[in-house]
Amino acid sequence: MEWGSFALGASAGGAAALLVTASLITRRIVRLRAAEERARRQERLAELGALTGGLAHEIKNPLSTIGLNVQLASEAIADSALPDDDKATLVRRVETVSREASRLANILNDFLRFAGRIKLAPVDTDTRAIVDELVDFYRPQCELHRVVLRADIPLGPVHARVDPALVKQALLNLLINATQAMAAQDPAPGDATVRELLVRLESTPTEVAIHVIDTGPGIPVDRHREIFRPYVSGRRGGSGLGLAVTRRIVEEHGGRIDLFSEPGKGTDFVVRLPIAGPGEGTTRGADDDDARKTVLDRMFRRAEASS
Repeated sequence: MEWGSFALGASAGGAAALLVTASLITRRIVRLRAAEERARRQERLAELGALTGGLAHEIKNPLSTIGLNVQLASEAIADSALPDDDKATLVRRVETVSREASRLANILNDFLRFAGRIKLAPVDTDTRAIVDELVDFYRPQCELHRVVLRADIPLGPVHARVDPALVKQALLNLLINATQAMAAQDPAPGDATVRELLVRLESTPTEVAIHVIDTGPGIPVDRHREIFRPYVSGRRGGSGLGLAVTRRIVEEHGGRIDLFSEPGKGTDFVVRLPIAGPGEGTTRGADDDDARKTVLDRMFRRAEASS
């Protein structure tokens, strides 16, 4: 009986070991297949990015030519002997062409920033200087829209390893988005409500948090995730890439964006950046790859429709 029990136990133990081994092999195969799929996906995205990037640059060149010739045409109209009414009509039409050419150029620039690979140049930076310079630069635009822009920053240095130019671009996109949302509101007759935009800088031992807070119309909860997707815009004529570009820049730094907003209560975008800087091998998530592929696919479809 003892030998029989031993043989039975050995047989059961061997079967269990085989099951464990088979499970480990299966998991390894699944991981290898997933890695191969990611590699193929990245290769395809790189090909699409190169093709659409080239296409976008080819479009930018004639747009620049259009802009130059529109300017020359405007000057020629001003110097012509045409009646003033005819001059005014032609000037308005030429200005319309100029505005649309500029808008297309801006859309292309946003597209290239989103679809292309972002190359960070992180350096140890006092992030107070980033906020100060950005607020000083953007204040005239706020005054144009009757928005009061304020900054709330600590007295002492707030250092972080970031790319200052790209962080400024990310924050500028948020400021522009907030200003346009507030400017789009139609105030009631006699409404003296002051529209405000606040940039607040905070820090913890591990991260820097930069708030962009507005007193605008707010964003419904069901749209919080949607607004970071490409070609989703809350205003007519928007490229729908500003917030997507901002998210990319922040995530390339190893950070994230939090959003707190309710309709009628304003919005608070919080850019969180690690003080230590981006980690080695920081990569985009699967959601971002899907978003880039969506942009590239749409670009191709539009190009094919116009050919």
